[in-house]
Amino acid sequence: MSEEALPEPDRIEGAPHPRETQVLIGQGTAEAEFLDAFNSGRLHHAWLLTGALGVGKATLAWKIARFLLATPEAEEAGLFGDAPPAPATLAIPDDHPVARRLVAGSEGRIFVLRRAWDEDKKKLKTVITVDEVRRLRNFLHLSAADGGRRVVIVDPADEMNPNAANALLKMLEEPPAGVVFLLVSHRPSGLLPTIRSRCRELRLTTLGPQDLAAAVAAAGGDQGDSGALAALAAGSVGEAIRLTNLDGIETYRALVGLFATLPRLDRPAALRLAEAAAQRGAAERFELLLALFDLFLARLARAGTLGFEGAEAAPGEAALFARLAPAPGAARVWAELQQSLGARARHARAVNLDPAATVLDMVFRIDETARGLAA
Repeated sequence: MSEEALPEPDRIEGAPHPRETQVLIGQGTAEAEFLDAFNSGRLHHAWLLTGALGVGKATLAWKIARFLLATPEAEEAGLFGDAPPAPATLAIPDDHPVARRLVAGSEGRIFVLRRAWDEDKKKLKTVITVDEVRRLRNFLHLSAADGGRRVVIVDPADEMNPNAANALLKMLEEPPAGVVFLLVSHRPSGLLPTIRSRCRELRLTTLGPQDLAAAVAAAGGDQGDSGALAALAAGSVGEAIRLTNLDGIETYRALVGLFATLPRLDRPAALRLAEAAAQRGAAERFELLLALFDLFLARLARAGTLGFEGAEAAPGEAALFARLAPAPGAARVWAELQQSLGARARHARAVNLDPAATVLDMVFRIDETARGLAA
């Protein structure tokens, strides 16, 4: 398989790749913080971009990379006269040579550290290995004589295995001159403390309903029921696009409709749901269904504790939650079940259990819990 045809682990199906996305919506505070550091002359060599999955961390990393590679060094800018005014934005025009090279994948001053293709297994590796960090070391060594800035994007840093993390740490401890590291992290608490301590954090926030709708539209997604999409996506553009591409709203509504029959479960409907998850080529839909089970239980437990908040993601959802979790005690039972089923789902994926059997097991456990609470 040619390098151009290889799947990219940092691409969301149905959306432009972050290197192709010029407009970042809802993260003006993080952009301003980086720009202030740049204009003050105190640009840190390593930045940790944190926040929930899908809120624009990778897009910001590429936007910063484009800005750094297209903006001359202060001393370089002042060679032929007065230095230009400080940049007021990170934006770089689409027709700038750096922007064109980044989209084409021909910019030699950037390295993206991410999961590699496993030629033997014909699929992407599950982690970032030390071999990829060695490729990064070679890049930094070979590029040292080129002059100018260089940028390294690690996306996401959470996927480095221990050897890769330790190898990258050595580079962060002794950073090469002119190199800026941009580490994307969905779970920074899982990174080595020594890696976190050598980075300056840029924290991205989840998007509000209006920003989420605008970001989905900018990515070319169909917003459909924007209220339901906002309720289920929890401020994540990436999750909103996944829900849109895989009919996630309809699947969640089917779940709510099924569990509306509790504590007298509609077993034929449960079987239809399980059979759909087991269809050939439905791996992504199965993953989404497991995520929606988890989301249903989380929303149920939260409603039982705090009362129903926000818009319904499915008709009758609020009434169903009030019936299944009428008090905090019931909410605790559902929260415990969410943790238990989450662990079972992770195990099922790890050992490749039958999707239909996994779905039925989860449905029956939810049914059993509802019957126990009703009794």
